[in-house]
Amino acid sequence: MHPIGKGDAMKVIGYIRVSTEEQATNGQSLDAQRAKLEAYAALYDLELVEIITDAGASAKTLNRPGLQDALTKLRRGVADGLVIAKLDRLTRNVGDWQRLIDGYFGDKAGKQLFSVADSIDTRTAAGRLVLNVLLSVAQWERETIAERTKDALQHKIGKGERCGKVRFGYELAADGKTLVAVPSEQEAIALMKELRAAGQTLRDIAAELNRRGIQTKEGGQWNHTTVSGILARAA
Repeated sequence: MHPIGKGDAMKVIGYIRVSTEEQATNGQSLDAQRAKLEAYAALYDLELVEIITDAGASAKTLNRPGLQDALTKLRRGVADGLVIAKLDRLTRNVGDWQRLIDGYFGDKAGKQLFSVADSIDTRTAAGRLVLNVLLSVAQWERETIAERTKDALQHKIGKGERCGKVRFGYELAADGKTLVAVPSEQEAIALMKELRAAGQTLRDIAAELNRRGIQTKEGGQWNHTTVSGILARAA
């Protein structure tokens, strides 16, 4: 789009994104985001230099053509800030957010972030506070979910129930959910532990299992990574 002249107004780059799924279900999503950015820039006296788009792009990674273009232009001084419709248009990953803040939107980096839906303007102390609070809450939610998932899995394992893929040393009972030991595989696990206790490397253990004709759960050859995983679970 053409630059909108605003005298001494801060120059900003707009960034909009939809995932492949969002493209399929909401064809107006990009247009709606664009309209929000333009209205926001006009309201808060920001010079919207350009709006950069990532269409059909997931937020799982920061390695998106449009986003990288926008960040490069921020580094080069084309604009002093980035405006988005909502925080999740950039990323949902707390680690990625930390990288963005450290590299662009923190005090040292000096660039500004504006989020329409989240009422974030990092030029202000309140805006920086809201951003930090939202990131802290996101981190807390992620850790809480991880803890609950771990507890649930440990509970199922403690009851001898299947959790995802049937691990080496066991097979499913007739009820389709309870695990029962497979004697030959349990013997292989005991051998791994014995060799490890004797000082053998993971690669040496894998080689010995292959030499003896012992197969993995999938019927293939052993490698040090597979042996390491089984020993970790058997510890």
